[in-house]
Amino acid sequence: MRVLPCADSGLLVELADLDEVLALYAELVDEPPAGVVDLVPAARTLLLRLDPAGADATEIERAVRAARPTRGARPDVGQVEVPVVYDGADLEEVGELTGLGERGVVEAHTGQEWTVAFGGFAPGFGYLVGSDERLHVPRRSTPRTKVPAGAVGLAGEFAGVYPRESPGGWQLLGHTPVKTWDLDRDPPALLLPGVRVRFVEAT
Repeated sequence: MRVLPCADSGLLVELADLDEVLALYAELVDEPPAGVVDLVPAARTLLLRLDPAGADATEIERAVRAARPTRGARPDVGQVEVPVVYDGADLEEVGELTGLGERGVVEAHTGQEWTVAFGGFAPGFGYLVGSDERLHVPRRSTPRTKVPAGAVGLAGEFAGVYPRESPGGWQLLGHTPVKTWDLDRDPPALLLPGVRVRFVEAT
């Protein structure tokens, strides 16, 4: 673990891997150290945003170093179901890459609970991790110039839902009508870090 100052009111905790990030986030999210106003996980780091008016960065660093996260622990900040029509352009290829076939991919995708590890790429885009390593597939060798909003895909160890139309190189399994980013909702992002997700097959 390495703890670095970040801008005027933050601490950046560098960790060995995503499992360590999620474990520390799970340990701190319910009762963050005094003076911490936000926790922002990423693939290898956890950013602590501090109250610039009264946070003691030294004490907060001491509290972070004293934390004893359990490796493999996941934060629990709620659960959502995401219905998916499995008609994606890459479903057949993913079935071949994994050896599962199309139905096997659908069953593996819906048969496990996913956790939003962190957000990025675009507002409302959550990087989801699961337990079934059979679904770890590479990104497409040639990204698409347009991926529609609601597209559900896989890339590396992650699953994701495109919040809006954008370029993208993920392997597309299907689509969902669920809006993962809505400025009229509070908060706008549905897939916040720590949210547990169940994909449910729809027609």
